[in-house]
Amino acid sequence: MEKSKIERINYLARKSKTEELTPEEKAEQKQLRDEYREGFRRSLIGQLENVYVVDENGKEKKLIKD
Repeated sequence: MEKSKIERINYLARKSKTEELTPEEKAEQKQLRDEYREGFRRSLIGQLENVYVVDENGKEKKLIKD
């Protein structure tokens, strides 16, 4: 996510602590947060696809099934 969008998320979060956000700002905040979470999840999936765990029998299994 671009730095400007992260800065906007942070600005809206700070503003919401001192005053009520407009409906447009609330919608923008929700959209930006959703976009941030989705990008974060996509980056984790790439890492988790390569993680193996050892079960109780000592056998390695992929954490995420194909």
